[in-house]
Amino acid sequence: MQSKLLVALFAALALTACQKAEEAAAPAVEQATEAAGAAGAAVDSAATAAGDAATAVGGAATDAAAAAGGAATGAAATAVQGAADAATAGADKVKEMADKAKEAVKH
Repeated sequence: MQSKLLVALFAALALTACQKAEEAAAPAVEQATEAAGAAGAAVDSAATAAGDAATAVGGAATDAAAAAGGAATGAAATAVQGAADAATAGADKVKEMADKAKEAVKH
């Protein structure tokens, strides 16, 4: 009978300890959740900025290629267009990486 009483007392103490630990951890969990939300918003902003930059770089490079095409030989225009395409692809890759980071923050 005494061992059952000790087991019950131990279980009650363990339950109390778990409840206290949960209460103590609650503010940290809340702060972590808020931080994750803020990080997600920052990554979202970065992804949007990367997309905008890709669009701007692509537009500027296309304009430069058109200007070069009018003023220089076809080889120069092709080179400028290649540079524009590479810059756009690089910006797209940055946006893709930002999107992946955003997804990682959500999970």
